[in-house]
Amino acid sequence: MKRRYPVSVSCEVLQVSASGYFNWLRRQEDGQGRSDPTQRHSDEALLAHIRAIHAEVKGEYGWPRMHKELVARGIRVGKERVRRLMQQHGIHARNKPKFVVTTDSRHSLPVAPDLVQRRFNPEAPHRLWSGDITYIATDEGWLYLAAVIDLFGRQVVGWSLQERMHTALVKDALAMAWWRRRPPPGLIFHSDRGSQYGSHEFQQALRDWGMRSSMSRKGNCWDNAPTESFWGRLKTASVHGHQFATREQARQAVLDWVAFYNHRRLHSSLGYLSPMQFEQRWYEAQRKNAA
Repeated sequence: MKRRYPVSVSCEVLQVSASGYFNWLRRQEDGQGRSDPTQRHSDEALLAHIRAIHAEVKGEYGWPRMHKELVARGIRVGKERVRRLMQQHGIHARNKPKFVVTTDSRHSLPVAPDLVQRRFNPEAPHRLWSGDITYIATDEGWLYLAAVIDLFGRQVVGWSLQERMHTALVKDALAMAWWRRRPPPGLIFHSDRGSQYGSHEFQQALRDWGMRSSMSRKGNCWDNAPTESFWGRLKTASVHGHQFATREQARQAVLDWVAFYNHRRLHSSLGYLSPMQFEQRWYEAQRKNAA
């Protein structure tokens, strides 16, 4: 970064003093140009790292996840010290929005049974996917987002962004997920009772790809809790507090965050690994066991 921006400018943006940065840098050097991981970081240097990560993850991490991220980056620091510094400097996770019902289940279409019963932790990938729809306001009008999540590693495996909330929205997200992952027959696809998911066209797509339909109970958001939680994280990080002039601006913000979520975001339920890291480690373990 210092090749692009002067140290003084970077320190000003991160709200730390230049002298503190250089003192930390000198302490990091072991005399041969290498960093010594056993050296203790000053509060100013550690705060600079925290502020940089906080900006990178769009204010989404509280102190437990921030501590895990610092350790993952090779910065040895205690949990209590991270908590204290974040509290002292007003650095905290942005609050998630309250759940708002957006599903219209008032239709005469067939309703699939709930095959999941809130058991959201399959033992392997490609056994249980969940899907849902949300919307994002822009100056040009609404932008609708459908996502498909593999609940094994909480990875987003398919998505679609469109101007209208028609069946094509959810079918395109499912098609992306199927073409990318090619799951074996028998996978359960869990959704709410919305008309898009209950449509004959979408149900036929599930049958064509060997999937079984499962639907939550009427008006019960907790029956699809992992997807609702995903919406909360996405909107907290990339939507709330932002004014999108165009649908394309909103689209790029969503896609950028989905890429961060899949590749980088640490999940406490996954042992503080990202969805892709969690799945990769599972496949590596399977290969070792088969060897």
